[in-house]
Amino acid sequence: MPIQVANRRRSAVSLTRAFPGAHVIDVTSKAGEPWVRLSPFYPHGGVPVPRTPGVTSQSVEGIWQALKVFETADVDPGKLDVTTMTGLNRTVRTNGPVRGHRDGLYGDRLLTYPTARRRIYLPAYRWVLENKTTGLVEQLRHLAGEHDVVLLDYTTIGDINDCRTPLSHAALICLYVQDQWPEEDH
Repeated sequence: MPIQVANRRRSAVSLTRAFPGAHVIDVTSKAGEPWVRLSPFYPHGGVPVPRTPGVTSQSVEGIWQALKVFETADVDPGKLDVTTMTGLNRTVRTNGPVRGHRDGLYGDRLLTYPTARRRIYLPAYRWVLENKTTGLVEQLRHLAGEHDVVLLDYTTIGDINDCRTPLSHAALICLYVQDQWPEEDH
């Protein structure tokens, strides 16, 4: 199944030249329906917060931001309830350097960035793919069986261990559709 990831900032001309005949699908928070539902910012609701039994979030990004711990700010449970796809990010400019991600909303352990990806982000995003967007995942499988597919994202890094830039959820979609999901840390 030929599915690739490209940067959303590329021009349509550049994408057409690089991927002639491909279905180009934006899966960012700026995408239209139905593909915007694959964005980690999309407020599906009911997304279980890893290592926090009984607590859910509106979105995957809400979980990621809520569990982030800074030099001057601990977890922010309010991020779990955000339904607007905006106002989710918590920044070093406001809160100082990131110390890690809390291992669950009430956990006492801070996780390193790569461990947090495996223990928080991957399980939360996989849950959305398996419980909230199964129809879209099947559409992608079908499209990829007929034509090349290019998913647009702001980042294109799909290597879970490469922490130089944020992880591309589009790359994770590719891995999931192709049954190559990265190993999670339980």
